[in-house]
Amino acid sequence: MTNPQAEPYDLFVIGGGINGAAIACAAAGRGLAVALADARDFGFGTSSRSSKLIHGGLRYLETYDFRLVRHALQEREILMARTPHLVWPIRLVLPHVPALRPRWMIRLGLFLYDHLASRKTLPGSEMIRLHGHAFGAPLKEDYEFAFAYSDCRGDDARLVIANLLGAQAFGATILPRQKVTAAQRADGKWRITLEDAASGETREVTARALVNAAGPWVDHVAGTLAGVITHRRMRLVRGSHIVVPRLWAGEQGYFLQTTDNRTMEMFPYEDDFTSIGTTDTPWERPPEEVDVSPDEIDYMLAQVNNYLKTPVRRADIRWAYAGVRPLFEVGGGRDSDLTTLTRDYAFEIDNQGPPALTVFGGKLTTHRRMAEDAMARLAAVFSMPAPKPEASNPLPGGAFGADGLVGFEASLARRHAWLPAPLRRRWVRNYGTRAKALIGAAGNIADLGQHFGYDLYQREVDFLMQTEWAANAEDVLWRRTKLGLRLTNEEAAKLAAYMAEQIELG
Repeated sequence: MTNPQAEPYDLFVIGGGINGAAIACAAAGRGLAVALADARDFGFGTSSRSSKLIHGGLRYLETYDFRLVRHALQEREILMARTPHLVWPIRLVLPHVPALRPRWMIRLGLFLYDHLASRKTLPGSEMIRLHGHAFGAPLKEDYEFAFAYSDCRGDDARLVIANLLGAQAFGATILPRQKVTAAQRADGKWRITLEDAASGETREVTARALVNAAGPWVDHVAGTLAGVITHRRMRLVRGSHIVVPRLWAGEQGYFLQTTDNRTMEMFPYEDDFTSIGTTDTPWERPPEEVDVSPDEIDYMLAQVNNYLKTPVRRADIRWAYAGVRPLFEVGGGRDSDLTTLTRDYAFEIDNQGPPALTVFGGKLTTHRRMAEDAMARLAAVFSMPAPKPEASNPLPGGAFGADGLVGFEASLARRHAWLPAPLRRRWVRNYGTRAKALIGAAGNIADLGQHFGYDLYQREVDFLMQTEWAANAEDVLWRRTKLGLRLTNEEAAKLAAYMAEQIELG
């Protein structure tokens, strides 16, 4: 699973969220000897708790952050080509509320959104009359006009895994549940101490350069790096979401203006559900303690119910989750003022000896660009080869060829008619072309092994443990898949017991 390489590594990456995974992939794709470690499961923090959107950030136009929007719009197209099984177009509907923003302002914003970057596949925006239109079906009759525009949905946690698999394919060493407890410069290299989360055993590795991509834990990790001082002021902001049963039949989502002049999204999620969010509230406690507050739930319900014919009730909530965004300031401001925070990324590099690069902020959408920019920053102080030609290919699972995702799924249906269509569809959208390896020599449902509930079988669990670093039920149910929405507590306990037994057996 780890493809161990001879030390010293060229680059050691701390943090297995989307930023660290993308940097490891970009560096390994240049032929560097790379290792990446995370104290927990990959994507445990912010990278599995996002809004699940790959978007330009229409709301950022109001803060004149045109550079960030342009870059994010460009990245949408790249990610659809690089991971077509994990990034999918969505049409978003913005109902017009005359008291909040005039139509001319929204038209202008969407014109910019359509033209700040070229669009190869996504249609442009349009104004629609909601009455009699399918997009108006879930909404109250009060709303007469709306604007429809294009963005993308994405599976955040699986994008992390795809980048890690890409890094591993180029020879990177991937180390889950290995906490960096100390790092110091010695003999022209970084000496990094790792502690195994399960056994408590420690060991030391060496590297010529180091990257701190620990997301909301970046300041904590910086404190373990001897001699490295960072200067940016990080601010943690909680973003919470709720998931309820599917609220409408169509595939469109809704981009809603809130009564406090913010915005929220609601869109189809995991076929049978609707995702609603997000909030923006300062977070002062440790990132791993983040949770959803009752006030946030009340806020989200109130805002969406301003628009919906059939109100969402608290009892409808199937899942509530919160993540911490590690943002940094671009100006002064009060601690309660979030307007000075940017969703963009920034770097600090310390080259007083072997270099250390610290990554601040960043968005899911711009992770690939961030990684390329990180390589450029390191290249100024560190020998950096050019990317291998294959480094620009789709990530593992994404190379569908001329027939595309739909054609690939159709070919699986012909060869494996015994495989239920919903399961086949989920596997293709989770694992892409790697679904063939998951199916392997199976010829009927019985070959999939023990059934844990819904459509989760032993064969998939083993596949995730053997090829994707999954070690417990939470890894499988909430990060590698979202089957936590489907399995009962008893079924989840049965899965947990099976995985614990497999780990004990080695």
